[in-house]
Amino acid sequence: MQRFVQLHLLTSYPPSNLNRDDTGRPKTALMGDAQRLRISSQSQKRAWRTSELFESALAGNIGTRTKDMGKRIHEALTCAGIADKAAREWARQIAGRFGKLKSDKKMDKDEDLQIEQLAHFSPEEVEAIEALAKTCAERGGAPSDEELQLLRKPRKAADIAMFGRMLADSPAFNMEAAVQVAHAITVHSSPVEDDYFSAVDDLNKGLSDKGAAHIGERSFGAGLYYLYICIDRTLLAENLGQDVALARRVLEAFLHAVTKVSPTGMQNSHASRAYASYVLAEKGDQQPRSLSQAFLKPVKPYGDQDMLDLAVHAIERRYQNFDKVYGPCADARKSLNVEKGEGSLAELIAFVQD
Repeated sequence: MQRFVQLHLLTSYPPSNLNRDDTGRPKTALMGDAQRLRISSQSQKRAWRTSELFESALAGNIGTRTKDMGKRIHEALTCAGIADKAAREWARQIAGRFGKLKSDKKMDKDEDLQIEQLAHFSPEEVEAIEALAKTCAERGGAPSDEELQLLRKPRKAADIAMFGRMLADSPAFNMEAAVQVAHAITVHSSPVEDDYFSAVDDLNKGLSDKGAAHIGERSFGAGLYYLYICIDRTLLAENLGQDVALARRVLEAFLHAVTKVSPTGMQNSHASRAYASYVLAEKGDQQPRSLSQAFLKPVKPYGDQDMLDLAVHAIERRYQNFDKVYGPCADARKSLNVEKGEGSLAELIAFVQD
């Protein structure tokens, strides 16, 4: 099996604010001495992982990322008739196996049941936690040290297998990500624009006050984004316990997600959902490399030139030049191009799975 699959995607988004910074403006990056709009890898991975498409394709094989597992355990114990004090103590013991707990001198209700950092629980671990809580409730006693050995090496969690997890206090149960995702950037210079808007009170008939009931300003941007993804298929199979059937399902669901699912930021205001317009997949054991250098010089269409055609040409010229200089950087390639009606997602999925 060829170890690496590299994906290069071009997706065009209309005016949108898919991924905001701390001021509410679209995230940006300076590249090639030009400002680009940017969508962070974290934003994209969360959108894919929590999408209905992904969850339906991999039901039962998705982890749970939360600080609040202790609250869930406490609720299960109290619902089973365990007194609050005992339920709280046992819940802290169980949740504490997955990360440092907040101080028991809580400021808010149940804050002492929270883990300080987000922890990613595999389906196996959630099952073990639920089983232990049920056992404690039935016997009316605290968990033993042996029963508290709840951490597992995840083998069923597709999202942990792909994107990894880190447990600072229990590194033996860490998992290295099999899928690396770059920040998506526009292939051209992209300014952030501001939208001034107002809202009118429906009950204001304008007899005494003709002004707006609310005025505001929001930022947005539009552009054609390049996204690079590297999949280590060998590591993915290892992370999934060499379950070949599950690995194939994961790759299929992932290809559907990365080509169809958009980050959710301000979608109600912009409806900026989009499918990928162009995807290039490469397979091989060679050292992976991004093709982002194709856009160090921002794409600038002139006259009747098309932005997408120029970006596709830049990608193809870049990988051809890499091959000339370094030798073949991939054993095989396959692409789809919506503008030309060439290729298909089904063919691309089969290529990546093979």
